Amino acid sequence: VISPLIALMQDQVDALSELGVKAAYLNSTLNFYDYNEVVQQLRDGELDLLYIAPERLMMDNMIELLKSCQVALFAIDEAHCVSQWGHDFRPEYRRLDMLAEHFPGVPRVALTATADPRTKEEIIEQLQLGDGSHYVASFDRPNIRYTIFEGAGGREGLWRFIQSEHAEDAGIVYCLSRKSVEETAKFLVKKGRTALPYHAGLDADVRRDNQERFLREDGVIIVATIAFGMGIDKPDVRFVGHLNMPKSMEAYYQETGRAGRDGEPADVWMHYGLQDVIMIRQMLNDSDADDQRKRVEHNKLETMLGLCEQTTCRRQAMLNYFGETLPEPCGNCDNCLHPPKTVNGTRFAQMALSCIYRTDQRFGVNYVVDVLTGHQSDRIIANGHDKVSTYGIGQELKPPQWKGVFRQLIACGYIQVDLEYGAMRLTEASRPLLRGEASFFIREESHTKKTKQKVKSKSVVKLSKENQPLFEELKALRLSLAKKQNKPPYVICHDKTLIELVEKRPSEVWQLQDISGMGDAKIERYGEAFIEAIQTFSG
Repeated sequence: VISPLIALMQDQVDALSELGVKAAYLNSTLNFYDYNEVVQQLRDGELDLLYIAPERLMMDNMIELLKSCQVALFAIDEAHCVSQWGHDFRPEYRRLDMLAEHFPGVPRVALTATADPRTKEEIIEQLQLGDGSHYVASFDRPNIRYTIFEGAGGREGLWRFIQSEHAEDAGIVYCLSRKSVEETAKFLVKKGRTALPYHAGLDADVRRDNQERFLREDGVIIVATIAFGMGIDKPDVRFVGHLNMPKSMEAYYQETGRAGRDGEPADVWMHYGLQDVIMIRQMLNDSDADDQRKRVEHNKLETMLGLCEQTTCRRQAMLNYFGETLPEPCGNCDNCLHPPKTVNGTRFAQMALSCIYRTDQRFGVNYVVDVLTGHQSDRIIANGHDKVSTYGIGQELKPPQWKGVFRQLIACGYIQVDLEYGAMRLTEASRPLLRGEASFFIREESHTKKTKQKVKSKSVVKLSKENQPLFEELKALRLSLAKKQNKPPYVICHDKTLIELVEKRPSEVWQLQDISGMGDAKIERYGEAFIEAIQTFSG
């Protein structure tokens, strides 16, 4: 398994070991003795899975070691890292095409949870996967509720949300800067919550300790930059908050996807403002990336802003971005539950779409807005676009307002944007709108009032009063077992397993085979302890 997540390989190996899978990893965290022991296990054919980072894989001695073994499959995790169009591009991933050369007979599979159609194409091309089969699961996470609001009071709004919806739950809060991470963590601590900071400026030991507490203790909130969470598999994260807008739809999807991994209801909450957009644009402009890459990142940012500004179902827009269609509004996002005030913007939408068509679908937002508002420039005149019927017809809106219309049209799937050059093209969905057979509504005003609205989340499965004490007993047992093995409690079993144990109250070890999450390996290790606890409690 080729993975960039060195810091989290230990957790993945621990979880697999609990399931009876013979797994190990080779990376720089191992000492000389442990490293050689894993190498020997590999040579002796004792391992089912080996985790390795792409940088180590590139080393000549590692290639020779793998050639001396019987490798059944290469699984390339986080495969979007190979794509310059993706949100987490890593140059070393582009060298993984050498697997086809060195191991021509070994199957290769590329795995990712966040890839738009363009990224998928590049993964296939760069990794030389040719005509291999594609398996695409749904991007939809129906148990997650999406809430986004704009305006002042982000931190206070976050606290109201946490206090009313997740007063005792574990969660992650993302901030754009290290300073904001520190201040937000202190703010939540003053409010009485256990909140820990996580960012690259902290000492490595502090980061590791804070991450360990988040994984092993109940109800901890981690406040972090985007450096935190990639590969985190804590199942009971009940909420993910953003105090700033992420820079792309992929980043938003990946970060929010850390909530509700156990399938139970979870919330993702975001506050954004114009300052976020300015800051991210400045960061992109100041980066070392080439101009082409900067254009890609700016276009991704505009799409993300479109999601924030839109008035219709947010889940539909997100799924549309990843090439998936949700036929009906989800009913589980803020726009579905509390529709924002809107005005009929169909006429403006028709102007915008028509102008894209009249300018041959070859230009970006700024150019088309200039045509609509009658801006005179040498470029417009040279292209003859001062003569088209849409020139100057949109002067009742200012350029920033027009850009908002375009962003919402993009977010709703009426316009497709070429990420490389920013050119806008009409989609099939735009036809009914252009013909007047459909309507388009735009937000009337900033929806700051949403900070005061209570968006009640579906409650997580609740136990009866009589079952709650046994559940607490089994949680304590799970914690004790986890501490003895220096593992997070969820590696032993999930809350759902404990709930099923409480409700069914098995009296014999063999009956555990009917409990979800209790496979043969776990029954052998922990079965008697759980049965004994249930019997002792039941008297």
